[in-house]
Amino acid sequence: MSGWNAMSYDGKDTILSVVRREAGQLFALADSDSAWTAPTGAGHWEVRDLVGHIVDTTEAYFEAFDAARSHAETPAPYGLPGMARRVDERAQALREVPRTELLERLRTDLDKVMEIFDGLSAEDWTDLLVPHFYMGPLPAFFFPAFQLMDYGVHTWDVRQGTGRAHALPGDVADLLTPFMFVLWKYTVSGAGARPCEIGVRITSGPNAGETRVSVGPDGMDYAPGDQAVADVFLNEFFRI
Repeated sequence: MSGWNAMSYDGKDTILSVVRREAGQLFALADSDSAWTAPTGAGHWEVRDLVGHIVDTTEAYFEAFDAARSHAETPAPYGLPGMARRVDERAQALREVPRTELLERLRTDLDKVMEIFDGLSAEDWTDLLVPHFYMGPLPAFFFPAFQLMDYGVHTWDVRQGTGRAHALPGDVADLLTPFMFVLWKYTVSGAGARPCEIGVRITSGPNAGETRVSVGPDGMDYAPGDQAVADVFLNEFFRI
């Protein structure tokens, strides 16, 4: 189990190997003239916009790790409410960069960021606080997870745009499970929401289990929930 929990140092080798595999698949899918401007499952983004987004995201990590290591002062986090708009603008700002140039830039960025991740010690993995541009200081292990979100989920987006049958790889989904609850908690707005609780059950994989999710005017929160509780909340949810 610990080797599949990337919040633990025991999961380091597992998540880094999956990031490398998913990155290789994204490069292969994106590296043709026909694919470059093809639609994706990510809204209005084309394949080139996904690549531009990952370039922009990854290069921000270099500054973040430099600041963490040097204990430099960093600006207050930008915050999550405006993240989608800013991410979109920065991704599309790279739209006209030629395919070969932008993909080579991303390959270089990947090598550099993976070298940083490879060099993280057990202490660094959990105790080194790295300033994320949008979210503020986070334990270092969040950054490999963000790379897996970028490469794993956006590879899914590229395939989705082709119309072919496909699925998110099980190891990608499993490794991201604990992180998604955290991400939802800090991105879901509960303004005007009627309070409700549901149970989320993951039936297989190392991160299988039940989680109780509550949503209300104050946003979203979650906690482990036993099977009986999850059953009650799922039944209520499907009656709404």
